[in-house]
Amino acid sequence: MARIRESNYGMTPFQKLLGHNKEVMNAWNQLGDALEKDGRLSAQLKEQVRRTLAQNNGCEYCKAKGKPEPHLFDEKISLAVGFAEIFIKQKGDLSDGIFNVLKESLTDEEISELCAFITFTTASQYFGALMQLEAQEK
Repeated sequence: MARIRESNYGMTPFQKLLGHNKEVMNAWNQLGDALEKDGRLSAQLKEQVRRTLAQNNGCEYCKAKGKPEPHLFDEKISLAVGFAEIFIKQKGDLSDGIFNVLKESLTDEEISELCAFITFTTASQYFGALMQLEAQEK
């Protein structure tokens, strides 16, 4: 059971916890929608990064949506997932060398989108962990 009651606003348990402040919930949802869709990076790549982050960020609700699927990885997804794993282990304190590896295969626009997605997703997963948001029954 989550640490606070769900609000009457939002479609998912996560949104209902944010829904105590509808303006925050709506802005959060808009940013999440923008970051999750195909952009400079594919939605498929970002989903594999999200799944990787979820295994380490303490949100049971997020973990329940699935583990990474290595059989779907191509070179770009592998690079992004590896970067996310380093981000987790280093708590965001990444060397220039790590970014130099990214720059060999990704554009500045892709790197910016990847970093925005990773940090936003981590914030979302930390929120779920703080609220003790549990996995939904299937």
